[in-house]
Parts: sequence; structure tokens; C-alpha cells
Amino acid sequence: METKPKKTIAPRVDMPCQPADVRAHNFDEVATGYTKEMAMQEASRCLQCKKPLCMKGCPVEVPIRDFIAEVARGNFDAAYRIIKTTNSLPAVCGRVCPQEHQCEGKCILNAKGQPVAIGRLERFVADSYIATSACEQVTGTNSCAMPVKGKKVACIGSGPSSLTCAGVCAANGLKVDVFEALHEPGGVLIYGIPSFRLPKNVVATEVDGLRRSGVDFHLNSVGGRTFTVDELRKEYDAVFIGVGAGLPVFLGVPGENLVGVFSANEYLTRVNLGRAYAFPEQDTPAYLGKHVTVFGAGNVAMDAARTALRMGAESVHIVYRRTKAEMPARREEVEHAEEEGVKFEMLAAPVQFNGDAEMKLTSVTLQKMELGEPDASGRRRPVPVEGATYELATDLAIVALGTRSNPILLEATEGLEKTERGYIKVDEATGETSLPNVFAGGDIVTGAATVILAMGAGRRAGQEICRRLLG
Repeated sequence: METKPKKTIAPRVDMPCQPADVRAHNFDEVATGYTKEMAMQEASRCLQCKKPLCMKGCPVEVPIRDFIAEVARGNFDAAYRIIKTTNSLPAVCGRVCPQEHQCEGKCILNAKGQPVAIGRLERFVADSYIATSACEQVTGTNSCAMPVKGKKVACIGSGPSSLTCAGVCAANGLKVDVFEALHEPGGVLIYGIPSFRLPKNVVATEVDGLRRSGVDFHLNSVGGRTFTVDELRKEYDAVFIGVGAGLPVFLGVPGENLVGVFSANEYLTRVNLGRAYAFPEQDTPAYLGKHVTVFGAGNVAMDAARTALRMGAESVHIVYRRTKAEMPARREEVEHAEEEGVKFEMLAAPVQFNGDAEMKLTSVTLQKMELGEPDASGRRRPVPVEGATYELATDLAIVALGTRSNPILLEATEGLEKTERGYIKVDEATGETSLPNVFAGGDIVTGAATVILAMGAGRRAGQEICRRLLG
């Protein structure tokens, strides 16, 4: 009896990138994207599984198998329409989602070490479509949704969760107003993620698509100050809170008030939202350091380190209490940082910042660590090596240890139930808070997490709002 020959799987198509020695000195996007031929070649690697596990790994449940099949055929518009049935921001997700832990992590080809490059294909499809009507709805028409008379939704914040909720509601014919505290919409997509990872024009295009589908953006509107949730509840049929978690966490060590010690939030906001990389053409100045040290090992730490390098630093070190194996940052971001010249100071923790007579930072004292037993996170706990400290010269320190909930809106909203950690408590299935028809999602609910998880929360809440208001 003849056995059917096994299909030979071609190797994964590499993503073209700027050379490391070139990109380390500019803010242009590192990855330059697939060509049409490369995308179709990569899409042809998909086995078109009957039960696609990749889709279960996606927080917004993109029909991955189906859109990849269209890419393999060269039907890019059809692929885009499929993605847009569940994902409001495909050009964003294709760039910043941790696919290796989500959709690609579930791909059956992952057993061979080379899953289908789902994120890269999603980015290609979105970028290919960007020149056509940003107003196209999931129905496949080119006309924007018409508001349903008398049904209005307010979204507080304009990050990924709010943009997704707004997109779902607008696509179903609801009138949506988005209130943003800053002078530019996009939330963390604009102020937190550098343009070499997520170009500002990509975010602007996604936002413009929402505008053209009837969403209005009200900028410089601070929840809890210029308006309250109670005021919105009187005017709108439903309210969604997606204000993120922007209160930085500091180290709590001596010398942290020295000139030259920044939170990653402030540093990245100055460079990204304030466009400090273009000073003096832009008004926002940046604090420049020759020897920069970043504390933390997540994606924000990688962003801060790589940004400092592009701002002209002679040396950039990332200090982390554990080893590289325990770093939570995406593998791709760590590799890019290393290629660009960022140094990693592993098994070290800061115990004191040191300054000169003018209170300017000059160095940081580091404690050598070793790994002990696993802690609650499952990672081995870092333990100090007795008597083993040393100094690292630095004139700019950036603390990237995560964030907490910003209390301004929460303290101004009576009856809004919070968790023990200070985040908004919601019904997991619908996103509804303790206040009727007030929903929440994203980092203000979960704490600092990923863009796609925030989008998943925004989608669930948007769907529930549509069910209630439209029947």
C-alpha cells in the first residue's frame, strides 16, 4: 500500500530590515515589510488546518486561516476584509503584537520551530490596503456606517481598547465620541511606542479610518477634570473607559530624585508624542545622555534603550535582576536591541544613584544577584550576592518597571468598584463595570499588558454595547 508523501514545508520568509548600523541612528521603521511575492510565498506555507489553533491563540479571534488563504491566492483586498471582521487595527497589530506567544505560538508548524509568519502577513495585508478607502466596513461596501438616531456611545481614552470599541460601535451604526486627554489621538500607540517600531502615520491612518466611519475625537479632554463619567452618562447611552495605566512605578532607592533619572513614560512621551527627536524643529527638548542605563527587561525597556541610542548616546546598558532567559520582552525586540549595540547587564539590581555637587546623576551602584528558587511568577527569584556591588557610570537613567492605574478619573467617579490593585473591576464576559452601561477595558482593568489584549477587551465591550442598544 502506497503512503502519501508528506508535504515539504519551505523555510519561513525572513522579514527585510534596515541594516543595524544604519537604523541605530534613525527613527525610520526597522522592518521594511514583505513584497507581494514574499507574502504569497509565506502564505503558501500555511497547512490550512481544519481546526485552526492559531485563531484560538488570537485575543480578537481573527479568521487567520481564511485570510492567509486569500493572501496565497493574491487576493489582498479579500484578505483585508476578512481581518477587519474582528480586528479594527490590523496595521498596528501586525507590528506590535507578541505573535510568538499568541497566534504563531499555536501554529502547528511551531513544532518545527518555524510557524507561519502570521503577524508579518497581517501587516502586509493592512499596508497593501492602506491606499484604498479607509471607510470600508466589514460588509465589503465603501460607504460609511450611518448613525442610528438617538443612540450614542462615549469612549474615554483613545488607545487600542477605546479605538476598538469605537470601531465596533461605529460599524454597527452607533454614534461614537472619543475623549482623549492628550493633543493627539492614539494613546500608548502614539506616546509609548517609538516610530521605528510603529510609525505615527500608520496610527494616524487607522484613526482617520474611524473618523471617516463617523467617530468624532475630542482632544485635550481630561476625564475627571474637564468632564466626569457622571456627566457623560446623562448624555450617552453607554460609556467605555479605556484610559490605560499611565502612572509609573519607580525603584524606591536613594538618589532617584537626581537630575537625569526619568521614568520610561516621561522619556518616551517626550521623544514620541513631543517629537523630541526632531528638536529644535519641534518644540519639545529631550534630556540627552552619553552613558544611558535602562532598568527593566520588558518591551518598554527595549523601546527606551533603542530610543536613547538613536538620540545619540555613546553607550546604552539594560540592567536586569535575572538572566536573559527570564526577560519578558519579545525575542525580536531583544535581538534588534543587541544588533544595534545595546549592552545587557544581567543579574544586577540598582541599590543607589550617585550624583555630583549640582545634583546631576553620575553613576549607579549595582548589586550582583544570583537566581534562587522560583517565585509566584514561575521565574527563579533573584537573590543578592553578599558584599558584591559595583558602580556603572551613567548620566541618564530610565526606569521601565511597569505602570499603575492613574487615579484622576477613578477618584472622580463615585460608585466605580475597583480591585485590590486599584484597577477597575469588570464583568469578564462583557466588560461592564459596577455602574450600569459603563464599560471598561485595557490596562485600566488588567494592568500593563499587550495591545492585542486591550483590543480584545474593547471588542467584547463594543459587542455588548451593540447588543444592548440595538437589540
